[in-house]
Amino acid sequence: MKKVFLLVIMTVMLIGTLFVAGCTATGEAINEDGPIIMVWYPNESGEDLKGARDEIGSVIEKATGRKVEHKLTTDYVIAIEAIANGNAHIAFMGATGYIEANERNSKVLPLVVNSGSSGTLDDAVYYSWLAVKKENEGMYKSGQGYSIDNIAGKRFSFVSTSSTSGFRVPAAGITNYFSKKNEWQNLTQEDLLEGGPGKFFSEVLYGGSHQGSLVNLLTNKADVASFCDVCVGNYIEIITGEHNRPGAAYKIAQDAVDPFTNLRGQEFVVIYSTPVLNAPMAVNTEVLSQEHIQIILEALTNEETAKNERIFVPKDSQFKGLWKQGERFLPVEDSWFNPIRELSK
Repeated sequence: MKKVFLLVIMTVMLIGTLFVAGCTATGEAINEDGPIIMVWYPNESGEDLKGARDEIGSVIEKATGRKVEHKLTTDYVIAIEAIANGNAHIAFMGATGYIEANERNSKVLPLVVNSGSSGTLDDAVYYSWLAVKKENEGMYKSGQGYSIDNIAGKRFSFVSTSSTSGFRVPAAGITNYFSKKNEWQNLTQEDLLEGGPGKFFSEVLYGGSHQGSLVNLLTNKADVASFCDVCVGNYIEIITGEHNRPGAAYKIAQDAVDPFTNLRGQEFVVIYSTPVLNAPMAVNTEVLSQEHIQIILEALTNEETAKNERIFVPKDSQFKGLWKQGERFLPVEDSWFNPIRELSK
């Protein structure tokens, strides 16, 4: 555990050198007339999603008259610290990352989330999966369904400790399930951070992104992996079963780009699936004026944006996007994320 915390601390200390020169820890170099800086998680930083990022940037640029600069990352911690410290104005991040940023700086607040297909917050969820390679699914079958009993002792891949669907939700689910068994009645989420002799998992890996966690599974570095449906959705095709339900089998699509170029056709099966609150766009209200925040909010939530097929992408489109047609952006309050906060208690 000491090694894990030391690595996290070192990463945070290096953040200042990883971001553009001239941005201070308090964001003092970012002025109201300069560019709006938007930071992205590793999951959304790939070249294949450049068009989707640029389209969001264009909406904000048109509304504010200010240039948008996209800052891409290879680590969740960098993105979280950037928005918390004022080195970025806006961040697209998971609920857990938002909560961590808000705890560091209460001036970081949610702006919008994407709705569900109903156009409301009632079904504004995506799914956290536990998956195994197709040829190993028999080890996790129980009657007509699937069980996570046999994940104990396996090599497991999380995404990042700051990931909602790639750590917080699955970790809570695993501890809640196994703490009812005598052998693991004192199991905590902290116990899942590392593997080894006497630990719940024999080995624990971190993919760094949802795509990376799936790669760990398909390259046999991990026996079981956690990742979310939407973050890998552009790279996979369903083979059998019902989408987002245990037993659904998927394969890497033949047109999948990096990091799946050499894994096309590889198959996996979902053995555990949990709904998760949709991810917010968050703003740092210390470095972005209320006037511009309101302008951006109105631009993101209007009908023109809702009908923009490069933001809310039709099912049969070849464009690689982040959200689906039928969804839209909706304002959201901090309290909406309280169910995720409760998972860490």
